[in-house]
Amino acid sequence: MVTDHSAARQKAMAAFAQADRKELADGVAAGLADKADQAGWSFLRKPETGLIMARGRMGGSGAPFNFGEVTVTRCSVTIQGGETGHATIMGRDKEKARLAALADALWQDADRRGTVEALIVEPVLDRISRVDDAIRAATQATKVEFFTLARGED
Repeated sequence: MVTDHSAARQKAMAAFAQADRKELADGVAAGLADKADQAGWSFLRKPETGLIMARGRMGGSGAPFNFGEVTVTRCSVTIQGGETGHATIMGRDKEKARLAALADALWQDADRRGTVEALIVEPVLDRISRVDDAIRAATQATKVEFFTLARGED
């Protein structure tokens, strides 16, 4: 059963994974506004890099198949308030994984969620939407319409 809170967290975590390092660093710096907060987090799992198997489906709905391996980096942190943040990102950027885990922990703190949403989640999702729209428009320009005229062989 997916609740509204878990759906919102999934959306936020997807934004953290797709954000660039600067977007995450700026948002986390604003969320950890005072010196006590900056010293008040710790690793549960330091950033570590590994491989996962990516799976695909033919036509999006066919039988699943192993597409190939993808390099990922994961990290888990806890902040002073007791919130635990987790992140798994594609690639080997350990600092980005740390920042994404901190952003997730800050997002879970109700007092800081608005700041994280405004500084990271919304701008990243807007940027992704603009890129998708541009790709869709470029693809639409190459669309070819096929039609068949009646052959008159009745």
